[in-house]
Amino acid sequence: MDFERLKARHRAERDHYPPNLTLRVHRALSWLDRAEQLTADLDGQFIFLWIAFNAAYATEIDERYRLSEQETFRNFLQKLIDLDTGERIAELVWTEFPNSIRVLLDNQYVFQDFWNFRNGSLDEDEWQRRFAAAKHVANLALGRHDTVTVLSVVLSRIYTLRNQLIHGGATWSGRVNRDQIRDCTRLMAKLVPVVIETMMDHPQTLWGEACYPVAD
Repeated sequence: MDFERLKARHRAERDHYPPNLTLRVHRALSWLDRAEQLTADLDGQFIFLWIAFNAAYATEIDERYRLSEQETFRNFLQKLIDLDTGERIAELVWTEFPNSIRVLLDNQYVFQDFWNFRNGSLDEDEWQRRFAAAKHVANLALGRHDTVTVLSVVLSRIYTLRNQLIHGGATWSGRVNRDQIRDCTRLMAKLVPVVIETMMDHPQTLWGEACYPVAD
């Protein structure tokens, strides 16, 4: 199990980490631990994996300078991929999950503008134009082996799925979203431990202040 291995390492090394990294890793591992206990509950596992990912990357930023979630993803991923000299993240994208990623990119139900069309804030032509444009960008990135762009687009899709579950827009263990829940959970279960381990490999990198630091 990834949690047990990473937790043992964290206990051995945490006294040498900056406090903000120690807190991030501690929190992320706590949610990863819970996710690994829920193999029979894909919805719950997906939610806990997302929280673990969020605990690792989320940064306290002055609201005047806050980036969009997608920009935050991209900047964080660029930093991780630059530091990931073993290319573990690239391995996930190009070797382990290429087919699942292509299926996800073609899935309109995890594309936010499809739902914006369904709720009346976009017309049909516009959401389809945006979907085609997004797929074009993703396909160009796939052709260039641009790991950062591909994973950024994938995470934007996963974020839409996250919103559906967290905001009550789906039924627990519902039949209609099983394919995307399964594929996204499998990908996040592999990605989150790599993210945490890469951060532990580079404790002196500026990761930023963790959100909601522990208060006395």
